[in-house]
Amino acid sequence: MRRREFITLLGGGAVVASPLTARALQTDKMRRIGVLRAATAGDPDVQMNIAAFAQTLEQLGWSDGRNVRIDYRLSGADADKTRTDAAELVSLGPDVIFASGTSAVEALAWATRTVPIVFALVVDPVGSGFVDSLSRPGSNITGLMLFEYDLSAKWLELLKQIAPNVTRAAVLRDPAITAGIGQFAVIQSVARSVGVEVSPVNVRDKSEIERAVTAFAGTSNGGLILTASALSVFHRELIISLAARHRLPAVYYRRVFVADGGLISYGADITDQYRRAAGYVDRILKGEKPADLPVQAPTKYELVINLKTAKALGLELPTSLLARADEVIE
Repeated sequence: MRRREFITLLGGGAVVASPLTARALQTDKMRRIGVLRAATAGDPDVQMNIAAFAQTLEQLGWSDGRNVRIDYRLSGADADKTRTDAAELVSLGPDVIFASGTSAVEALAWATRTVPIVFALVVDPVGSGFVDSLSRPGSNITGLMLFEYDLSAKWLELLKQIAPNVTRAAVLRDPAITAGIGQFAVIQSVARSVGVEVSPVNVRDKSEIERAVTAFAGTSNGGLILTASALSVFHRELIISLAARHRLPAVYYRRVFVADGGLISYGADITDQYRRAAGYVDRILKGEKPADLPVQAPTKYELVINLKTAKALGLELPTSLLARADEVIE
């Protein structure tokens, strides 16, 4: 400390803190952030996205262990554990909680109506009852929606484009969430115009998925569409392997499935969602209220194609589609 600053601190009367002192006072208070995701800790995709969230916070001036403490809870696909983890995070008295996925937000919505919550990867925040509207959330919850329902129709159109012979599509969805029902409804609404008959397959557990997909694959000219849910991510290895085993062209809603061997995906840039969620966490830590922060739609979508998988399925992908792709995995 400089001598002049030291004398000022010792002097009587009104004290005007130096910029150095003001910064010290500002960082002395340790803030607390909770992070809840219905995913497994060992998943590399989970690790990458959480790292992006933490790195963005760091860039915004929030360093874990210096002026903020971040408590992580990864609950897998266990609904009971998700609720337990949500209650535990709330009991720690955080300034804000970041929640990824519908099941995580739902558990937190039950656990607290006062702690600010920022979400990502939620398909239908209004239909799920998390916010009053996208423009005016009206409660302690806001964040980033994964996509609008209209995007679901593009998956069926994409399936028909990459595999013109497909006349039937099994739509894998989680029927326990409004997003699962909503995504299937949109796909079903355009099925006739595309010339494809669609049928739902529930993704509640491995045996149900394997049994349903195997039965579906017994008839020719079939394809798969995987809709967004925490369970779809949890069961992704099984779903990708079933598509390969039964030689079913499949369309996914996010890149990680294609990176792991799936055929094609079209959806929001997930890592970008985590970075933008960190921006909302920063604004809340600086005094803004969730009710005043509108729910944001994705700004970055990506089309990803796995050429190796396409060749294994004997598919000749249109040149125009390959030219549009944001990433081609060979």
